[in-house]
Amino acid sequence: MTSTILRTDFEKSVAAYWNTHRNDPVNLRLGEVDDLYHHHYGVGPYDPSVLKGPEQRIIGELHRLESAQADLLLDHLGPVGPDELILDAGSGRGGTSIMAHQRFGCEVDGLSISEYQVGFANDQAARRGIAERVRFHFRNMLDTRLPSGSRQAIWTNETTMYVDLGDLYREFARVLGFGGRYVCITGCANDVTGLRSKAVSRINEHYTCDIHPRSAYFRALADNGLVPIEVVDLTAATIPYWQLRARSSVATGIEEAFLTAYQEGSFHYLLIAADRI
Repeated sequence: MTSTILRTDFEKSVAAYWNTHRNDPVNLRLGEVDDLYHHHYGVGPYDPSVLKGPEQRIIGELHRLESAQADLLLDHLGPVGPDELILDAGSGRGGTSIMAHQRFGCEVDGLSISEYQVGFANDQAARRGIAERVRFHFRNMLDTRLPSGSRQAIWTNETTMYVDLGDLYREFARVLGFGGRYVCITGCANDVTGLRSKAVSRINEHYTCDIHPRSAYFRALADNGLVPIEVVDLTAATIPYWQLRARSSVATGIEEAFLTAYQEGSFHYLLIAADRI
């Protein structure tokens, strides 16, 4: 079964990375704050008073910022009714899927190529008594195995740098119903300077990913009948998260590369909301 889901050496290396980085404190310690575990970054200003208190206040503030990012993404999904189905493509440990169910009351399916993440997320759903409504699957987002036109909304949150965008949006266009909403939050390279940036290269190397240029998103969306209705540049909004994380006990050493890339303009942090036509 694994060989049909992980079809390339690159996909296998990505899965191995997330299967082995299961004890990374930057994810686990933040999730322990309220038992919602994310695999993405944060947005918004931080409270500077946390720097004067115990370390746990910094951890709590970092978690507040990453949950604020998830709330911002969910704000852009549009109206979702309790009888509709939505998809979290690259669902990590399941935090945003659980938040989506809590907000909309709908069914959520999450996909990940990390068997460890899928197991962790399903355990989280079971502990909350929502496993029949929030389900996580060991599947490739390029081949969701979901019925055509079955989803009202799909999102990706910092996962598109692991896939070919044309293949991804072709599959999403198939799975979304007419008028369905796709929301993406991602880091992307400045088309002029990003692919030459040492900081961007460092991020690629650290996460075993392949950051796309900004233009690639809009080209692939247009090619597959996904029309952007809103684009929000979150670059300035995410910098405080990285500044605070750099001063925390969960810093991993990649913080400087992110701050350099954002501040030199070689790397952008975007939210794109698009409708299926």
